[in-house]
Amino acid sequence: MLSVAMTALLVADYDEAIGYFVGRVGMALVEDTDLGAGKRWVRVGSDDRTVLLAKASNPQQQSLIGLQHAGRVGFFVNTDDFEIDYARMSAAGIAFTEAPRREEYGSVAVFADLYGNLWDLIGAPG
Repeated sequence: MLSVAMTALLVADYDEAIGYFVGRVGMALVEDTDLGAGKRWVRVGSDDRTVLLAKASNPQQQSLIGLQHAGRVGFFVNTDDFEIDYARMSAAGIAFTEAPRREEYGSVAVFADLYGNLWDLIGAPG
């Protein structure tokens, strides 16, 4: 069986993106390896599911920062404690685009990252 282990996210700057996703969103910094010539292999998330922070390296990539999913939610973060993480992220200045709501699959609130990409924060139903 195949499973998705990682997805890439175009970013403008490695350290800025680490500061946001680790310092404000609350993800773990899984790896930050210098590849030389200004390139790094930077992963945030958890050991088994990560986001690769990929620094845009040409004008075409730079023009797509924040537009990877054409304005739709394209990334999804699960939480064990929706209320606590929502409050913590709000206090950290995360830009939620709507108030939390209940769905069949759990609590959800959409937030925009520092580049404008949309993410769902999802808590378990119940």
